[in-house]
Amino acid sequence: MALSESELKALTEKAHQLRKDIIQTVAWSGGGHAGGALSQLDILVALYYKYLNIDPSNPEKPDRDRVVLSKGHGGVGYAPVLADKGYFKKELLQTFNHTGSSFGMHLDKNKVPGVDASTGSLGHGMSIAVGLALGAKFAKKDWLTYCIMGDGEQHEGSIWEGAMAAAHYKLNNLIGIVDNNNLCIDGPLTEIMDVSPLDKKWEAFGWKVKIINGHDFNEICDAIDEAQAYKDGPFLIIAQTVKGKGVDYMEGAKEWHYGGLDGDMTRKALESIDRMYAGK
Repeated sequence: MALSESELKALTEKAHQLRKDIIQTVAWSGGGHAGGALSQLDILVALYYKYLNIDPSNPEKPDRDRVVLSKGHGGVGYAPVLADKGYFKKELLQTFNHTGSSFGMHLDKNKVPGVDASTGSLGHGMSIAVGLALGAKFAKKDWLTYCIMGDGEQHEGSIWEGAMAAAHYKLNNLIGIVDNNNLCIDGPLTEIMDVSPLDKKWEAFGWKVKIINGHDFNEICDAIDEAQAYKDGPFLIIAQTVKGKGVDYMEGAKEWHYGGLDGDMTRKALESIDRMYAGK
């Protein structure tokens, strides 16, 4: 179902705000995985502000939907979303990755309310998500599990073990999303280890696959609607994204897999984000 004008406006405004929150959090922390945090953001905004059955006042609500951010280095972009939803005070973001803080570079589910899985060793999230989805089936519950992966993470064999198991058990309550920004820490995937054609690989493992523009809320939401309605097994959304989306000097640059921001760089990043949304 197409988004209404008011829904699209609300999601766009939220993404604008949260992109700026991510930049501020990277600046406060002294460094962070800004590129991947910005590429995954529109996916998280769609999930957290339209779809998820969650209750920030009760983070352990038994029937909540589960989210596994398998690309755990995206934590600097995940924490601002959770803060904005009310899982914890936004001021705590100023301590991100500081000594003694609850917020490490990879978020710990035992320390950060709203986090369903501790991730960061790439490739593990899919197996965790399969376990969660199987648990829901055994308990005869109808909540959904979403697993957000990086495209460089597709290099890991454990991803494919989880994918095979999900198809075998026909986990139609599991939705995978690949943040396909075409860059990993060392450079373009086509040079480091090409994972294309990614859609055909997942289809061969028994998943229904849809490729979308991961920065277009209409396409993101149409894909999630289709995934939720699909009952024959697990569903994968390949979201084609831009690393560093919104910050002109970060976009498509492998150097911004991880980096720090001084005052001038922070200012320029915030101005760039404002310019992008002013042009929408």
